[in-house]
Amino acid sequence: MKFCSACGATVSLRVPAGDALPRHVCDDCGEIHYLNPKMVVGAIPVWGDRILLCRRAIEPRYGKWTLPAGFMENRETTAQAAARETLEEACARIRVGPLFALVNIPEISQVHLFYRAELQDADFAAGAESLEVALFHEAEIPWDTLAFRSVTFALKRFLEDRRNERYGVHTEDLALARTSLPEGT
Repeated sequence: MKFCSACGATVSLRVPAGDALPRHVCDDCGEIHYLNPKMVVGAIPVWGDRILLCRRAIEPRYGKWTLPAGFMENRETTAQAAARETLEEACARIRVGPLFALVNIPEISQVHLFYRAELQDADFAAGAESLEVALFHEAEIPWDTLAFRSVTFALKRFLEDRRNERYGVHTEDLALARTSLPEGT
């Protein structure tokens, strides 16, 4: 960050009074600019015993399969974000269920949340950010071409819980391998 969004003056990276971390602080008006983690929110949409996945039409991980998910917008709840992302990426309407997985990725300042969800009907199609969407039985999931480790984590826990007929909330802290591409969606 180089300029203040409040007045346009230059900012300096320093620890403001009463804080413990360096922040971008305006040299003129004193505005403190906080940069906080991004929330990536999505769903695990099911239709019977199948799971809806989207093949990405955007980077990162173009052409790879993922759960419908994306960055949360201001003025929406996490559940609303999961429903919106599913509608945008898969043209599918869902009933959002309980929170299922929370994945912290501190190296890129992201938190990924996945909700259990049911498709309201079998009417879905590729949205602007998807090359295609499809329903997969467990044995058909394209594990080798999943886009993100957070999606792999959520899907594996979901399938385990479904087999055990008992669902929980699962958390994971992911560290990125130095040679890997960014995790974010």
